[in-house]
Amino acid sequence: MSDRASPLGADFKPGQYGNVASGIGARLSEPQYGYIGEMTAFAGSESAILKLAGTAAGRHGAISFPIASNRMDEPLKAKVKPADGSLIELSHGRTCLRISGPKVEWVLSKLYAIDFNEAAFPAGSGLSTTHHSIFTQIYRHDAETFDLFVFRSLARSFWHTLQ
Repeated sequence: MSDRASPLGADFKPGQYGNVASGIGARLSEPQYGYIGEMTAFAGSESAILKLAGTAAGRHGAISFPIASNRMDEPLKAKVKPADGSLIELSHGRTCLRISGPKVEWVLSKLYAIDFNEAAFPAGSGLSTTHHSIFTQIYRHDAETFDLFVFRSLARSFWHTLQ
């Protein structure tokens, strides 16, 4: 299997951005997830699908909001019963951009109409939103780190927006 190329191409320049001297900078990077998928629960089957997502998190270090990371194996796919829900592989169409730093909430609040305060958006949670029609799934790792999952075709443009 060949390595997946970054959609950022030559524009991929990880590092600090913004007014770094004043402490407003943010660190940008592109973590590599082996698998990005979305699990959907049909009405009445939410607990069964959430249990499977928890199983994925325990076995693979997955992010359990509609996105799972790392390799999702065939045995897990087989556990999603067609009557309960579905698992859709999205790795080919999404990329992850990571933004971190002490002022990350301030930076993201300039792009999204969301309360990024840790009390309202705690570590381990995620949500879906848009910025100027760019669909984004946001996951908060900790007080200073967010992963932004965007369409690969829009990743380069969004990377420049973050810079």
